[in-house]
Amino acid sequence: MPLLFALISYFGWGSGDIFGTIAARKLGAYSASLYSYILRIGIFGLYIPFALADLSNLTRDTFLLNIGLGVLLLIGFVAFNEALRIANPSLVLSIAASFAALVVVLSVIFLKETLNSPQMVAILVIFAGILLSTLDFKGLRSGSFKLNRGVFLAFVAMVTWGIYFTFIKIPVQQIGWFWPNYISFTLFPLIFLYTKVRKIKLVPPTDKRGMLAVLTAVLLTGAAEFSFNFAISKGLTSVVAPIAGSNPTLFVILAFFVFKDPISRQQIAGIFSTLIGIVLLSFFSV
Repeated sequence: MPLLFALISYFGWGSGDIFGTIAARKLGAYSASLYSYILRIGIFGLYIPFALADLSNLTRDTFLLNIGLGVLLLIGFVAFNEALRIANPSLVLSIAASFAALVVVLSVIFLKETLNSPQMVAILVIFAGILLSTLDFKGLRSGSFKLNRGVFLAFVAMVTWGIYFTFIKIPVQQIGWFWPNYISFTLFPLIFLYTKVRKIKLVPPTDKRGMLAVLTAVLLTGAAEFSFNFAISKGLTSVVAPIAGSNPTLFVILAFFVFKDPISRQQIAGIFSTLIGIVLLSFFSV
């Protein structure tokens, strides 16, 4: 069951980020983030009547932890959207999705999760596949790879998401898979406040293409986020995260059709490596 929902996260994030890229480039990072959060509140709020009983387990410490993690999620989300807007989307996604590696390390250290040797090998195969499918090694060797603003923001997303998706398991264990993310979504006024202070103009998704991109991204990535929470509520975060975080391989394939980004032999090898790693991790985790 956990592996099934980890795969749902994989497909949700991998496909949803295509529409997230379109939304970020059409509306800007702050506008895309703000309206994505508002839509999340409205759409996923329909589930509230079915989850009210879980709130009886909410303590002050859990609530404060959830709020702190929600701030990190929000920072990472805005940084990610801005990175998608100004930098190569495949590169941005490869860096940001490396949060899964950080989750594995933090889960083993702080949550006391344990992995056997075959699982570790499978996780390494997955991460090797992500690197092969998304990074330009020729650019790295020639020195054309630069830590520009887009790359820096992708690293910000990677770190904040790594912390969030590790420690969100604590609220999930107490109040279920729904509320931790939903509480995090209620922090969207912080975006509005920040844009007002910085005098950043917000662009509403008034045209059909912009609204469709935001809405589709919300539905797909929102399903991925809740599926991730459900998966870690039933299994090890250090096993779920590498599968869910390998979504750049799907993004590379979809980007070929949407953005006309070519797929190289190196990327094809990376995609196969990641899929093999997912199969092995699923087999060794049964």
